[in-house]
Amino acid sequence: MGYTTSQTTIVFIVVALVCAFVPAFSVQDAEAISLWDTCLLKISPKCALDIIGVVFENGTITDACCHDLVQEGKVCHDTLIKYIADRPLLVSHETQYLKKSADLWAHCVSISQTA
Repeated sequence: MGYTTSQTTIVFIVVALVCAFVPAFSVQDAEAISLWDTCLLKISPKCALDIIGVVFENGTITDACCHDLVQEGKVCHDTLIKYIADRPLLVSHETQYLKKSADLWAHCVSISQTA
């Protein structure tokens, strides 16, 4: 029971922080809830925010977060980034974000393969 409560708390923290970062993000949307349930539980909230920071700002990512990202899987990574990039305030730069996302993925895969 404690583990499930901890997971739920982590999900709500990540959702709240993402909402603060991307104001147009609606967590009421069933698609978003499904993404959180299936993908974001695989990575820590800090790594999730670092990934978002790298793609949507000029953040950095640690090797440990790269390992988490690769474990999360490309489908989850691509789906989450695309979902956020499709928000009305961000869609005008979607191509740029998707390139940064692909670059991040390639970087993290290379980090994971050398470890």
